Amino acid sequence: MNVLFVTIDQLRGDSLGLAGHPLVETPNLDRLAGEGVYLSRHFSQAAPCSPGRASLYTGMYQMNHRVVANGTPLPSGLDNLALVARRAGYVPTLFGYTDQGLDPRDAQGEADPRLDFYDGLLPGIEVGCWLPDNASPWVEDLARRGIDVSGGAKELLATEGQRPAELSLASFLTDQFLAWHENQEEGWFAHLSFLRPHPPYVAAGQWAQRYNPADVPLPIEPASEEMRHPLHSAALKFDAAQAPSDEGLLREMRAQYYGCISEVDLQIGRVLDRLLRSGEDDETLIVITADHGEQLGDHGLKEKLGFFPESFHIPCLWVDPRHPEWAGTKIERPTENVDILPSLAVALGLEAPAQCDGRILQPLFETPDMAWREAVHYEWDWRDLFIESAGLPWPYDRSLSTMNLATTLAEDFAYVRFGDGSHLCFDLVADPTWRTTTEDPAVLLKAMDLQLAWRQTHLRRELTDLLLRPSRPGRWPAVGEAEAETASHAASG
Repeated sequence: MNVLFVTIDQLRGDSLGLAGHPLVETPNLDRLAGEGVYLSRHFSQAAPCSPGRASLYTGMYQMNHRVVANGTPLPSGLDNLALVARRAGYVPTLFGYTDQGLDPRDAQGEADPRLDFYDGLLPGIEVGCWLPDNASPWVEDLARRGIDVSGGAKELLATEGQRPAELSLASFLTDQFLAWHENQEEGWFAHLSFLRPHPPYVAAGQWAQRYNPADVPLPIEPASEEMRHPLHSAALKFDAAQAPSDEGLLREMRAQYYGCISEVDLQIGRVLDRLLRSGEDDETLIVITADHGEQLGDHGLKEKLGFFPESFHIPCLWVDPRHPEWAGTKIERPTENVDILPSLAVALGLEAPAQCDGRILQPLFETPDMAWREAVHYEWDWRDLFIESAGLPWPYDRSLSTMNLATTLAEDFAYVRFGDGSHLCFDLVADPTWRTTTEDPAVLLKAMDLQLAWRQTHLRRELTDLLLRPSRPGRWPAVGEAEAETASHAASG
């Protein structure tokens, strides 16, 4: 069995043909939904990229893995997707990036260059084609083709619409995977990590004109100032988060985002066609998801931040050819990215790691109407905006530790708890656009109880469910192996 694990950066859960979007065309993702399982109410557990990916790769909520920003290191000693794959006999190979920074305790002194950036490698992952923040392999390839690359990766991404789509970053990454795949025997594991539709909001080549801005649906407008939470109001004044106020620019941004999605769908189609030609379509487990979503103008915001679901609702597709009976299954129960790792471990014949906060999905695939979780949970932390300037003495001043929120999203309400003790509760029956709050005591009590139970039942458990006794009761790890395994893969991270 081969494994193709795909992440599509910053992909909203509603911006796909299979999700019923009125404009965006994603024929290849739609095709996969017909061949496997489509999780329609699937959510990331954190944003931005590093925190969201940390939850995906470790199966842990942010409150447990503690990667809270692009720049927070991934603590060493945690199990992850790559290490699980290795235990199952695979060599997990990366095409793209994982955005997991080095734990300073594992550095080779203070001059270790890996301490200077967050876009490092997940421990245990093999490199097929690594795309760090400067996208150097792609930039070098463009230079060899005679393209002026003096402006670097950011300018090249911002001008993708001026070059043929065949020269795009997404196309380059797919080319790298396909070249590698030609030399693989059965039993490969590839992690294909696409940047697009991540900003800048410029689609490649003909995809920049694929959707007419006049046709795109307009976003949800922000609530009135007196109805907004102060965090929302602050974000609306932050250039990096404020969506264009001009309707023409707003429509153009959305049209370009949709073009990026359709181009990535085309690249996935190239991969699927290769698997079909090689006869591996019936031998490859495919999992496709995202690290987080995108506001795309909803509530006056762009990028990924805050507590609104647009930043956290993402798609997920699971295609296991060993289970043809799952083909065309649509799961409407709330699922989470932390569910992916334990489910993948089970699919590979292993036990789910004890650290995982997520649930195993396969029983839900078998019985979509089974009893399941009532709500999804996700977190956002913004202390990184203040770490450099705060100069706060620890442990006497813990202001940074209040700069976070946790959201519990149920069918009828959404409850947001802030680190300073304040809260918001949205009445989703009265207003599904998250602009109407409620202080109904019955609703608040249920929401608070649900979130508190979530926190208490997901405290870290690796060594709590066992006892040091001659009979070794409980769930024990492999004695003496954890430190050796972590050390053996530290260099690759």
